[in-house]
Amino acid sequence: MSVELIIDSAPNEVVIAILGDGKLLELHKEKNNNNFSVGDIYLAKVKKIMPGLNATFVNVGYEKDAFLHYLDLGPNFHSFVKYTKGVVGGGLNSSTLDFKFEPEIEKTGKIERVLKTNEQILVQIAKEPISTKGPRLSSEISIAGRYLVLVPFSDKVSVSQKIKDSEERDRLIKLIKSIKPKGFGVIIRTVAKNKKVADLHADMLDLNSRWEICYNAMKDAHAPKKVLGELDRTSALLRDLLNNDFNSITVNDETLYNELKTYLHTIAPDKEKIIKHYTGKMPIFDNFGIEKQIKSLFGRNVTLKSGIYLIIEHTEALHVIDVNSGQRGKRQDSTQEQNALEVNLEAAEEIARQLRLRDMGGIVVVDFIDMKEAENRHLLYDKMKEFMTDDRAKHNILPPSKFGLVQITRQRVRPEMEIKTAEKCPSCGGSGEVQSTLLLIEEIENNIRYIAQQLKVKKLTIHLHPFIEAYLNKRKGLFSSVRKEWQSKYKCSIDIMPSASYSFLAYKFFDAKGDEIHL
Repeated sequence: MSVELIIDSAPNEVVIAILGDGKLLELHKEKNNNNFSVGDIYLAKVKKIMPGLNATFVNVGYEKDAFLHYLDLGPNFHSFVKYTKGVVGGGLNSSTLDFKFEPEIEKTGKIERVLKTNEQILVQIAKEPISTKGPRLSSEISIAGRYLVLVPFSDKVSVSQKIKDSEERDRLIKLIKSIKPKGFGVIIRTVAKNKKVADLHADMLDLNSRWEICYNAMKDAHAPKKVLGELDRTSALLRDLLNNDFNSITVNDETLYNELKTYLHTIAPDKEKIIKHYTGKMPIFDNFGIEKQIKSLFGRNVTLKSGIYLIIEHTEALHVIDVNSGQRGKRQDSTQEQNALEVNLEAAEEIARQLRLRDMGGIVVVDFIDMKEAENRHLLYDKMKEFMTDDRAKHNILPPSKFGLVQITRQRVRPEMEIKTAEKCPSCGGSGEVQSTLLLIEEIENNIRYIAQQLKVKKLTIHLHPFIEAYLNKRKGLFSSVRKEWQSKYKCSIDIMPSASYSFLAYKFFDAKGDEIHL
């Protein structure tokens, strides 16, 4: 699959689109003043111990106190506290961890035995503030690099489970053990497979320098204070996703272009040439067809080309997705069961895409079309897992229930991507909302396809607003127009009648006898 990164940089935010073979797969928005991103490390102050929750609320500078559970303290929490007090108080004059660690905390211990109110501790953002909740924290600090993840106060070296070759795993472990600093553990990422010693060593040095930055920021600091920031979202995506499938990165801001080019030169010099600076007059998302995809993919109703459509509803507790066959044509030689299976499989692929695109987290319940055969339900379950293989968020999928419901849990670390696709109605002066005008022509064509191919209508008349009629009959070339292209494509005679009595987005279909075709 060919992967492209399109970056729209504005004064207040950066919007990043990931395309796979031209289809929008992920959309990320990053505010330029976001101080509570996943991965940021803070010197924080304990505000209130909650024995009943076995947790504490911590001040990291956000308007609401952050949440830290006992299970997120990490086994070497006592060593972290000792180190933090030493650095902040001036007793430790080195960033190295070459000293005897404190005993590990109990796995089933009580938080009031290890923490006190107003105590300063080192924490990392595990989940960004979502809705009415403050950030979720962890004291198991980790610093991610291109090939390695550095874990302070640990001596363990582990390898990504996606690296299956035992010889390569052994090579990487021996290599990292020989170059890692004492007192630090390392997680070897999937992209480290078959990498040269020089590449891994350079990444290790970079991680060490970032820990040094954290150490220097802690000296004489007063909580709450950010002591080490995660990379911005764009650089973090490049670090985590960049592989041989990436063939293009396009950005519309010259400053960001230069920054990314420098960063690419550092992590993957062979990929430096794929980054391009967009200077066109048209907005970058319009130029690459992303804006239209956003309009069609982020509404309550999502329609697929075959006529299938999804209805996506959100509640505080969970997300609900309903699958409908819509205007999808049923093959003459297929049974109802086979037709339901085909609809469900097509919908499953789009649902996997929607979860990534909207970054929907928590509990997701999908109401597929009922299937009687257990074999088909099992096939749907397997395909759903296959479609979600590329999803980087942790997730779990349960087999379809006897009611045809599939339950999915998906890790939520950031607020869900929410984009309003409705527009102010041009006919009522803004007193109501209508579907995006960008999708009107596509909607009309989908209806023509259904009328011509499924209802077998050979002569068709469309009544609509004069502006839309003018667009459909306008010549695109010497002889062609949208109407003539449709006639040729669907083997159907199409007449278009303008009517000033129709609102801007209204249209109706009539057959050769003048009778209205109700859809």
